[in-house]
Amino acid sequence: MQYRMKTHQLTLEQITHLLQESETGTLATINHDGTPYIVPIHFILLNGCIYLHGLSVGQKLDNIRENPVICFNVYKMEGLLLDEKETPCDTNTQYQSVTMQGKARLIDSLEHKRKVLQAIVNKYVPKLSDKVLPDNMIKGTSVIEIMIENITGKYWK
Repeated sequence: MQYRMKTHQLTLEQITHLLQESETGTLATINHDGTPYIVPIHFILLNGCIYLHGLSVGQKLDNIRENPVICFNVYKMEGLLLDEKETPCDTNTQYQSVTMQGKARLIDSLEHKRKVLQAIVNKYVPKLSDKVLPDNMIKGTSVIEIMIENITGKYWK
């Protein structure tokens, strides 16, 4: 483990806070030919899992169906840290990041999807939280559940 990971680890409480407050994360899946595929995406942390939503077709879904192993990352840059002499090579970044590995699966249950999609609405557009999500929209939306197997967080300031 690198030095910074040993000395600058986020606590589980800090990891949870970053995941709850962040608006986007990056999902990495594996293409059919073994190459990585990475995409920025909205997400929500709910009941110890990460949930994503989107169209019912696409490369990330094809990849998950073929190989459910994923990596997911959230990163928050808080600013640049200049050294006293303002040496470019000694400039650093104040940040927090969380990286997790796990397995992804598509959710089929209409009721499970409804709960996840409502939580996503509550997070991103809370002023629309009282609106009813129509069944046809829920059926036509893919919901991906990431079961976290390993999670780490680090910071620098």
